Amino acid sequence: MKNYLSIDIGGTEVKYAHLSSSGKIINKGKIETSKNKVDFLNSIDKIIQQDVANLKGLAVCAPGKIDKTKICFGGALPFLDGIDFAQVYGDKYDFPIAVINDGKASILAESWLGNLKGEKNCAAITLGTAVGGGIMIDGHLLSGVHAQAGELSFMICDSSQAKTMLGSMAYRGSAVQFIRKINQVLHYQDETDGKYAFAAIKNQVPEAVVIFNEYCLKIAILILNLQTVIDINKVAIGGGISAQSILIEGINTAYDRFTTIDNPIIGQTLVKPNIVSAKFRNDSNLYGALYNLLLQVNNEK
Repeated sequence: MKNYLSIDIGGTEVKYAHLSSSGKIINKGKIETSKNKVDFLNSIDKIIQQDVANLKGLAVCAPGKIDKTKICFGGALPFLDGIDFAQVYGDKYDFPIAVINDGKASILAESWLGNLKGEKNCAAITLGTAVGGGIMIDGHLLSGVHAQAGELSFMICDSSQAKTMLGSMAYRGSAVQFIRKINQVLHYQDETDGKYAFAAIKNQVPEAVVIFNEYCLKIAILILNLQTVIDINKVAIGGGISAQSILIEGINTAYDRFTTIDNPIIGQTLVKPNIVSAKFRNDSNLYGALYNLLLQVNNEK
C-alpha cells in the first residue's frame, strides 16, 4: 500500500517518516543534517530511495521563507537558499511535492490532529536549534504578504546585540543553547545531553534552576509579545524539550509571575492565552508537512 514521505529539515537533524493519509506513522528515522548543499541533497536522495516505489507524495518542511516549493534563505542552514524541491525531484518522480516553513508546519499539525484542534485563533512555537512559529487567525494559517509571518527567530530581544543573531530570539530562545548553557555550567562533557540538563533541573541543582527560570521567562515574554499583537486563545509549545512537563509548568509560572507581580498592569490589561505542550512534540513538523501536502492535493487552503 502506498503512503507519503514527510521530511523535517532541522538545524541539527533531518527527521523523516512514512505516513498514511490519516496521519498514521508507519516508520520513521533521522540523520544528522549535512552542512553543505551537495551532501544534503545526497542524503535526501537516500531517504527517498528507501521506499520510492510506494510513495504517493513528498512533503517537506524547512527553515526559512518558502516560495511554493523553493526555499528562500534557509535560516540556520543558509546553503538551502534556492533549493526548489519540485525542480530537483519533479522530473525524477511522478508524485506531488509540497514544501512549507517548519513553524507553519507545526501549527498545521496541531490544528489538524493535535492540541490546537478546533482552535481558530492560536499559535505554535517550536523550540529547537532556533525558534519556529506558526499562527492561525480566524481558522486560517497566517502567511503574511511576504510569507514571513511567524518568523519568531528574527525577533530582537536585546538591542545592544541587534547587529548579530546573539540579540535575537533565534539565540535567546534556542533550546539547544539552553541545554548547552546548563551542561557547560555543570562541567558536563556532552553539552547536547538534554536528559542530563533536565535531571539537574528536577534535582534542584541551583545553577541549573537559575538558567531554567531565565529561559522560561524568555519564552513567556515571547508569548506575551505575540499576545499584544494577535490576541489568541491558545499556544502549543513543541520541540524535543516540550516532552518535559516541567518546561510547560515553568513557562506558565514565569508568565503568571511577570504579569501579576513584576508588571501587573499587563496582567490587568491582557488575557493570558492557554499555554500547553504540542501533542506531537518533536514530530509536529512531520505531520504538518503532510497536512500541507494533503491540502494542496485536495485544492484546499
